[in-house]
Amino acid sequence: MSEHGDVDKRTVAERAGDAYAPTVFSRSQLIRKGLTGRRIAAAVARSDLLHIRRDRYALPTAPSDVVTAVRIGGRVSCLSLLVAMGVFVHRSRGLHVLVTPGSSRLRLPKNSTTVLHWRVRSSVDGCLHAAPIVDAVAHSVFCQSPRETLATLDSILHHALMTFDELAQLFESLPTRFRPLLALVDPSAASGPETYMRLILRAMGVSYETQVYLEGVGYVDFVVDGWLIIECDSKEFHEGWEKQVQDRARDVAAARLGYVTVRPLAADLLGDHTVVREALEQIIEVMGPRFTRGRRS
Repeated sequence: MSEHGDVDKRTVAERAGDAYAPTVFSRSQLIRKGLTGRRIAAAVARSDLLHIRRDRYALPTAPSDVVTAVRIGGRVSCLSLLVAMGVFVHRSRGLHVLVTPGSSRLRLPKNSTTVLHWRVRSSVDGCLHAAPIVDAVAHSVFCQSPRETLATLDSILHHALMTFDELAQLFESLPTRFRPLLALVDPSAASGPETYMRLILRAMGVSYETQVYLEGVGYVDFVVDGWLIIECDSKEFHEGWEKQVQDRARDVAAARLGYVTVRPLAADLLGDHTVVREALEQIIEVMGPRFTRGRRS
């Protein structure tokens, strides 16, 4: 969603590019662009530039989180930056800011819910308002539960913001307690609910495939035990009657091929997923035998 509540139709790649687009400048950078001290002062007076703090100027179009982070004395990072890019984050409270160790005169707002991150893992320091992606991802591992972290990591790889090798290298710098998560990452997950569904199926011990192509149906999120299709819908991307019509047509086409389709609600997958697991266990217990004895055995 945009700052105004509208659905953001940019791709993740576009949003990531915009997140790092130059919007904050030092005085020396502005002078290299041809401005003089007098012209900088005049631009600030006209509100063509915002003087955020000492030696930091921002375009008036800079996002509010960016302005706040730089005013504090740091850069947007962790969940705040990943959300801005369109990466899946289950929940993000407060503004996450990377502050370089040794920084002084931090200006935290009163009653602030700001989360400060001090550790820097990347030598890349070309952006004055946003942390390098490797730092933002590392910070997100510390700020989320394992299940939430996996959904974010899946999203990072799915949208090609990092490669698996880059992610593996990052995990080498993290505490050993996080290392097991790397083996569970799957870039085929196109959404957070898909990650959560995959973890439920792993816990159930059933056999499953992800992103399976079926003739006349298209790609489906999961096929369990060769006969049960699970589609993980989410409200953000599955609104409107036209989409419902398409989904129902796909379900009918799948049924003609001998598949049963279930569509758990994203709210149930992201919340108390025991309801989803119990429902799937009951479906498999009741309907599984007739399929395993039939042509799908």
